Amino acid sequence: MTADSPEALETLQKRVDERFALMHAGSKALLFDRVLRDVAAMFAGRYLDYRESDTPYHDLAHTLAVTDCFCEIAFGRWEAKADPQLEPRLTELGLVAALLHDTGYLKLRSDHAGTGAKYTFTHVLRSCAVASSYLPPLGVTLGELETVLGAIRCTAPTADFDRIHFSTPGELVLGFSVATADLVGQMAQPDYIDALPKLFAEFEESDEYAKVPPDQRAFRSAEELIAHTPVFWETVVKPKLDGPLKGQYHYLARPVHGGRNAAIEAIEANVARVRRS
Repeated sequence: MTADSPEALETLQKRVDERFALMHAGSKALLFDRVLRDVAAMFAGRYLDYRESDTPYHDLAHTLAVTDCFCEIAFGRWEAKADPQLEPRLTELGLVAALLHDTGYLKLRSDHAGTGAKYTFTHVLRSCAVASSYLPPLGVTLGELETVLGAIRCTAPTADFDRIHFSTPGELVLGFSVATADLVGQMAQPDYIDALPKLFAEFEESDEYAKVPPDQRAFRSAEELIAHTPVFWETVVKPKLDGPLKGQYHYLARPVHGGRNAAIEAIEANVARVRRS
């Protein structure tokens, strides 16, 4: 079973539905179920005017991993009775934001040049555009849409969290949780290190598309990107998780207070693998 197979979709839907019912007194995540089906269709090239996803790293499997991680953070917050608690609709909006956060890599059918990786520098804005056109017909209000867009903007590598507006503390937690899931969900994957050459290929294409001079690019090779992983974790990701994102990853521990955090352990194992090489 591949990470973006129908079985993977079914597994995620079942886990989210079970968690959602526990958190919200038997309620059903109907909006999530609809958006999950539609996003899978978008990535497969079966939805309106979108071509099949052709980015080697930011694919449907990545989106599912991030969504699953967000669900586990929300569930951990509920188990810990953390304040503020996410209301049912807010939980669904967070799940929807996770599902839509990388749709900006998708190309239209009329776009035949390169892959969606060329949109790396603008993919957050493009994801917001997808959400803005897609969600209102599903009954998402303008206020709710702003919450989703804010959460998507939180996933930008250079996001200035002080400049992203949220109306309530719950919406703020939602945005921080989606951003945390984007970072932790991908770095905790067992094939994360092996997938980094695919990520480098995306960086290379986006740099070419944006005409970034070779001497101004972040990485010159896939090997350099891989070797940078420990520094990236220690000096970029961890400070962001503990600082502006307010430690939402702690809610991935089971039990939340004092239990093992399998996701962080998996990241540290990936980092240790690079250090040993």
